[in-house]
Amino acid sequence: MVKFSKQFEGQLVPEWKEAFVDYWQLKKDLKKIHFLNENNNNNNVMSNTTNNESSFSRTLYTSLKKLPLFGPQRREQGVIQVHRKIGQTLSKGDLYETELLEQFADNTESATEFFALLDLQLNKVNQFFRTKEKEFVERGECLMKQMEILIELKAALIKQQHDKGTSLGQNTIEDESISGTISCDEESNKDKTEQEQEQDIENSIDQVTLDSPRSNELENSTNINREDNKSKNLSEQMINCQGKSLKIHIPLTNPTRTFSAITYLLRDDIINQSSKKCGPDGRKKLHINKTKLKHAEKMIRGAFIELYKGLGYLKTYRTLNMLAFVKILKKFDKVTNKQVLPIYLRVVESSYFNSSDKALKLADDVEEIFIKHFAEDDKKKAMKYLKPTQKKESHAVTFFIGLFAGCFLALFVGYVIMAHITGLYRPKSDTIYMETVYPVLRQVLMFLHFFLYGCNIFMWRKTRVNYSFIFELAQTKELKYRDVFLICTTSMTAVVGVLFLHLTLVAKGYSYNQIQVIPGLLLLAFIMLLVCPFNIMYKSSRYRFICVIRNIIFSPLYKVVMLDFFMADQLCSQVPMLRNLEYVACYYITGSYKNQDYGYCMRTKYYRDLAYAVSFLPYYWRAMQCARRWFDEGHKSHLVNLGKYVSAMLAAGAKVAYEKEKNMGWLCLVIVMSSAATVYQLYWDFVKDWGLLQCHSKNPWLRNELILRRKFIYYFSMGLNLVLRLAWLQTVLHYNFGTVDYRVTGLFLAALEVIRRGHWNYYRLENEHLNNAGKFRAVKTVPLPFHEVDEQN
Repeated sequence: MVKFSKQFEGQLVPEWKEAFVDYWQLKKDLKKIHFLNENNNNNNVMSNTTNNESSFSRTLYTSLKKLPLFGPQRREQGVIQVHRKIGQTLSKGDLYETELLEQFADNTESATEFFALLDLQLNKVNQFFRTKEKEFVERGECLMKQMEILIELKAALIKQQHDKGTSLGQNTIEDESISGTISCDEESNKDKTEQEQEQDIENSIDQVTLDSPRSNELENSTNINREDNKSKNLSEQMINCQGKSLKIHIPLTNPTRTFSAITYLLRDDIINQSSKKCGPDGRKKLHINKTKLKHAEKMIRGAFIELYKGLGYLKTYRTLNMLAFVKILKKFDKVTNKQVLPIYLRVVESSYFNSSDKALKLADDVEEIFIKHFAEDDKKKAMKYLKPTQKKESHAVTFFIGLFAGCFLALFVGYVIMAHITGLYRPKSDTIYMETVYPVLRQVLMFLHFFLYGCNIFMWRKTRVNYSFIFELAQTKELKYRDVFLICTTSMTAVVGVLFLHLTLVAKGYSYNQIQVIPGLLLLAFIMLLVCPFNIMYKSSRYRFICVIRNIIFSPLYKVVMLDFFMADQLCSQVPMLRNLEYVACYYITGSYKNQDYGYCMRTKYYRDLAYAVSFLPYYWRAMQCARRWFDEGHKSHLVNLGKYVSAMLAAGAKVAYEKEKNMGWLCLVIVMSSAATVYQLYWDFVKDWGLLQCHSKNPWLRNELILRRKFIYYFSMGLNLVLRLAWLQTVLHYNFGTVDYRVTGLFLAALEVIRRGHWNYYRLENEHLNNAGKFRAVKTVPLPFHEVDEQN
């Protein structure tokens, strides 16, 4: 049977762990009381052997206490009394303090400490529950108002289209917008104050005042993320209106929305060019784009889902803490032979976190609204969004992992033996064969990287790092570590199988013209599988991967999220593989494989310069992401991080120049630039990404909060990261490992960088998780589309 402490730790909300009952510390205090009791019992046994009469008296007294004459009086008096103190503020609520009414033999001091800690935990739980409940209730009220406006706008759209006799599917300019009227003055627009500008999020803005009292309910509904405070608007043109105005904020998270917003802005200027002045009735016509309305609906739906998830976490928080109080009180009664559970449990049951039903009612309201407006009154469909069920792990996946792993090992051993016999991996071996298979071997780096990602997922789950929340992955579609291992073993089996087949055909004397296309077909098969539109081989994950790569390539135009810059960091460690892909594309596209002209792509200046550009691209993309994050959030730390990638690009440029012209001047420049970039990167790895090297930490040179229990692992990891960061020295030393081909040596060094990145990944997300836990962030804060603007100033 699983212990409650393990169940408790496994079911609690990771980001709220510090706010839960400290069940483990309470157990330690109980063990202390139990230890003292055992010592007292041993002393009593020794005393009983020398004094039978006193033993008989104690036994008689104990029996009399069980009689009805004595029982009620003892129960009325009780062992403890819990005093309730009214809190000074509503946010803190009531406080509880326990007073001991009986002596606990020689354990009175320990029992006092235990109940002091228990009271502290109860007060902490009540205060946290009150704070989170207030936050969710306020968010719920804001969402209700947003929903009312959305319903009114959709009703206006339906009414307008019905009056015009048009269908919803038509795409004319007039049908894509709602014509509304607003009261306006002839005043010119005034510049917004800095305070108003800080409240804007990056968006395209339509301003409209609804002819309905519901628009007045938008007060206090503006809850904008700090990360969007520095964003610019596409248009600063505003209309001075009588009363209140409404802004529709659609974040420009991708180029499509950006270009669409510019298009609609220009179109609206053309449409309204002849009607810039108010009409005779003092009202002005305005268009609300239907596409923006759909985006607004999607934003509100996402906000409801996150709110419902947060309310579910709050319910879990209530249930687990109640169980923890019951369990620890039962243990206390068992250790001390006192009846404390009924007395203290009544206090716990009547406390705020267990008696308040606001969160439960709000959850029911959210569920009802979502079913009605977002699921077409289909509860089953709504629950797929509100309560998504995780995929059940299949034993078949584990079976196929073992099967393909065995096949991979068998083929790999056979390939190594055959390559050793034929001598194709020695420096003086067949150059044609090496040039053929080396690009395929480079692809092993990608699958090694993927395998390490599977190891990362395993460790994140084992240590309760909430990577799904950090990466914003859907619970029903995210890859589990077994899925990642299955993909790796299957792909590596295919790669080594093709290499074994290719080597076998070469050994049998087949000409290179006949077998040259085999490695290219393998790469083409992988690419076709990646973009395959059919729902096979993890389609949702493949689509998400393609979207992330798209976001990285167009970094300045997309809003940067954690998964985007995390993947861009992975690409920085895959520069050899990217250069290899460029070479393979050149080799097969130009037809060099037909005449075995392997040096064509390296001799041609155009392709050689393109290969150098590919080396810079990952660092450039990552630098652009830092620039975009600084633009969105305004934190100078992003500019400092940008400098790290600029230093990496300068070091890479020095290496390129040294490869073209190998002299002492360029060599010195390579050493200086690479050393400076390495120090820069090490500092950022340890201090910023991992959060280590804190001078005043209670864990020397680490950080206050550590997930791994053994501290030496962190020191070892820092040393390992330092050693692997120095792999660039190979470009200076040009050391060959015996008779191994230099290309195999390069492959080995590239694999070391991939291993370093996989090792870095765990600590990067551990630090991010602890930052979320420090601020108790367990759900996303979705920006809302409708905001009220006061233009009277």
